[in-house]
Amino acid sequence: MSNITSNTTKNAHLVAALVVVVPVALGYGLLPSFPSCGYLDILFTQNDVPNIFRAQMGLYLGCCYLWYSGMIKPNFWVPATYSLILFMGGLGLGRLLSLLLDGMPSALFFWGTFAELGLASYALYQLKKHKNPSFKN
Repeated sequence: MSNITSNTTKNAHLVAALVVVVPVALGYGLLPSFPSCGYLDILFTQNDVPNIFRAQMGLYLGCCYLWYSGMIKPNFWVPATYSLILFMGGLGLGRLLSLLLDGMPSALFFWGTFAELGLASYALYQLKKHKNPSFKN
């Protein structure tokens, strides 16, 4: 397998996360009132809600920077992959907890739970595969 194909395969989880998380982060931070425009029922009664969304944007973009660094700098690949596992796994497990405690969310968040847990699982698979060359698929 060529080096380009190998790196593309090795970085697939990082690319997938960037493709999803960057637009979500920018949506939260640049248009913090957007979630209340139809798909979420959030009331903006004070500046705290936009502040939370913009802080969340900063957190998401900070993670994205680490994931991108993991794609272009080999020494950052393992920390980037661990952070992706924690990021997506944390979101997915938090959503599962909410499902148990709060009931069924909207379809977007319900299916997002499985996407987050799936991406965390795939990143864990990638970590095992590329950290241990003798790993069998």
